[in-house]
Amino acid sequence: MRIAIPAIILTAAALSGCIERRIWIDTDPPGALVWLNDRELGRTPVDVAVVHDGVYDLRIEKDGFQPLVTGATAEGPVWDGFPTDFVVELLPVDATVQTRWRFTLHPREQSDAGLVERAEAMRGSATAPPR
Repeated sequence: MRIAIPAIILTAAALSGCIERRIWIDTDPPGALVWLNDRELGRTPVDVAVVHDGVYDLRIEKDGFQPLVTGATAEGPVWDGFPTDFVVELLPVDATVQTRWRFTLHPREQSDAGLVERAEAMRGSATAPPR
């Protein structure tokens, strides 16, 4: 009996499937440099494997375009939540969860007036240092 329980657990683990989670990121125009949670991924279109769903910090930059810094959410399917995720992980099937994000980049204002406008907007949003 002592050998049967570990044998059953090992057999279940060997037959269990896996869930692969991927995030695909694309931009218009393509070729923008992407960072996900401060990790450089490369230029769009790009994809990355992730461990869990949730909100990710995203930064996208391309010369001549305004940088984009935002939070982006990767939501899993209904069966990927507690407690059904445990059962799905034990099934002998492989599953892929794909999240696709597409962002449109806007040209950067190159004039001096645009630079002054952005600087004033940043100054207005900045808080005074504590004394």
